[in-house]
Amino acid sequence: MIGILRGLYAGDTVVDFPRLWRSAALVSGAALLVSLGSFGLRGLELGIDFAGGTSYEVSAPDASVADARSLLGRFDADGARIQIVDGDMLRIRSDIDDPVRAAEIRDALSAELGRVETFEQVGPTWGDQVTDKAVKALVYFFLAVALYISVRLEWKMAAGALAAVAHDIVISVGVYSLFGVEVTPATVIAFLTIMGYSLYDTIVVYDKVREMTGRLGATERHTYTELMNLALNRVAMRSINTSITSALPVLSLIIVGSVALGATALREFALALLVGIVVGSYSSLFLAAALVARLKEGEQRWAQIRDKLAGRGLLEGPTRTIGRAEASVADSRSGGPSGRAGGPARRRPAPTVRPAGAGSGAPPRPRKKRRR
Repeated sequence: MIGILRGLYAGDTVVDFPRLWRSAALVSGAALLVSLGSFGLRGLELGIDFAGGTSYEVSAPDASVADARSLLGRFDADGARIQIVDGDMLRIRSDIDDPVRAAEIRDALSAELGRVETFEQVGPTWGDQVTDKAVKALVYFFLAVALYISVRLEWKMAAGALAAVAHDIVISVGVYSLFGVEVTPATVIAFLTIMGYSLYDTIVVYDKVREMTGRLGATERHTYTELMNLALNRVAMRSINTSITSALPVLSLIIVGSVALGATALREFALALLVGIVVGSYSSLFLAAALVARLKEGEQRWAQIRDKLAGRGLLEGPTRTIGRAEASVADSRSGGPSGRAGGPARRRPAPTVRPAGAGSGAPPRPRKKRRR
């Protein structure tokens, strides 16, 4: 493992990513099935801003969930969701949207259980409006990204990038559904941020492979999959380092913000960011790149190159390792990761000073001795 990381840092092609794409597809398929299954069976724990209703947070160190449920039963609200947070805080969510009944429950909670720290009520109309705006924001984001990548790069890369982003969103939503984490407006903002991280890594990979195909693709000695493999090895450590430096502040939000300081609003936001950063880096290297390589290999040009190399017996398995010298040439022309020209510069040989008459085949004249 240390050798692989050292090779990636040095810019050598040491990881055969195409051999890992099949295993990554199986892992992603299993994760998608679990996420969709959890979403279909359990659904999402929608926050009050989306679902509407009434929310209470009661500071009641001596009360239990059973005590709160017994009190709510007197107001025909025994179906409310009750949980203990931060040790002595009761969080109560009910579907009651009548302001009079909600105020009566609040007064009863204050009188019998403890002080009501927060009280919030959202009508169903407002919740529907927030949900509609969140869905529209995601759709507009997808359309804008697809248009930009199609114009800047090509539609095949736009399809790969959007597939990777959809993969990241489904898995992130599946984690929320699987663990019963509440989805709030902050979560939607985090999902939009997740798509930004995922697209950043994906476009870096696509831009690098476009450089490789522009330099080495003209030689017609490498398939598109081989050039994609080289591009991934060039940007893999950049992607990993970016993800690590992005995940450290998010971990501080979870540990310091939500656990130490008790800011529960940061927990949902930070959890979505952390899951998205990890899954986004993975999908950029293994899913988005694999999909574009498969689409490009179907083009006539790259299919002819593959057939030509196969006819010469130059294809060894799915991919070959591109020589370091050829990769250095591509990096030297495009300002590669090492910042060098891929080896020592070629110098012209120094001109040789020949004596007069050297080209005629006659021996040189002897010098006359000076008289003293």
